[in-house]
Amino acid sequence: MSKLKFETLLEAGVHFGHLKRKWNPAMAPYIFEEKKGIHIIDLNKTIVHIEQAAAAMKQIAKSGKKILFVATKKQAKEIVAQRVAKVNMPYVTERWSGGMLTNFQTTRKSIRKMTVIDKMKSDGSWDTLNKREKLFKSRQRDKLEKTFGSIADMTRQPAAIFIVDILKEHIALAEARRLNIPTFAIVDTNSNPKMVDFPIPANDDATKSIALILDVICQAIQDGLEDRKNLKNDSNEDSEDQDVAVAAVETAPVAAEPVKETVEEPVAEAPATEAEPVAEVAEEASEETTEEASEEPAEEGSSTEA
Repeated sequence: MSKLKFETLLEAGVHFGHLKRKWNPAMAPYIFEEKKGIHIIDLNKTIVHIEQAAAAMKQIAKSGKKILFVATKKQAKEIVAQRVAKVNMPYVTERWSGGMLTNFQTTRKSIRKMTVIDKMKSDGSWDTLNKREKLFKSRQRDKLEKTFGSIADMTRQPAAIFIVDILKEHIALAEARRLNIPTFAIVDTNSNPKMVDFPIPANDDATKSIALILDVICQAIQDGLEDRKNLKNDSNEDSEDQDVAVAAVETAPVAAEPVKETVEEPVAEAPATEAEPVAEVAEEASEETTEEASEEPAEEGSSTEA
């Protein structure tokens, strides 16, 4: 992840806060100064908090869990939908339905209604309905798609939630806090950063500011997903190497049998080399006996002559 530059944030207008009379005292540590009745956010602290949030987002994505993005503001809808869809994460940009997290089972039932209608269109039962029933089902499907279409793949509660403007999305924030879900949010000078686990002090009204921060967050999520993919590939390669090693161990005794035969061959040749001295000794003994036999007649002849 490339580090954000101070000038980049400055050009995007991330430093602009709200009017002084609308400020929240809890934002005092993140305010640099007041200029013409408007609070200016300290961008150095913004950079630090963005990096912390991005690092946390990367770890969550690396673990394979889902992160829910919530932004129903007019200037943030399209930005969130375009960028979050690329990283395959759920998002809510139309309307936050009360109990979407705290009453998640009911939310899943509403999502199943969409799948039932889609199944009717595919298996041919849709043609058996009359015109009025088709119109009612189509309107119901469109309404559900608008509210829950972007979270249709979210089969369980998200591991974290990212909010743009916690004042407008206070219901979503309250549900996440009640369920102890980690919260990430863009916090302006009129908000309370203590309500969020990972606050990012920045302008939450300007489209350039929202787009810049979301680009960093989405890039961190993408990096986490790539790391997870690489880890899976490495684990598969390790398992294949282990299988090859096990197969080699199993086939090793069969290949070792010819080695035993080559080791036994010199042992068989050893007696032949030891037999040669025995033959020499036998030849020497036979020679000695013939010499003794030749000497004995000579001695007898000499005695008779005498």
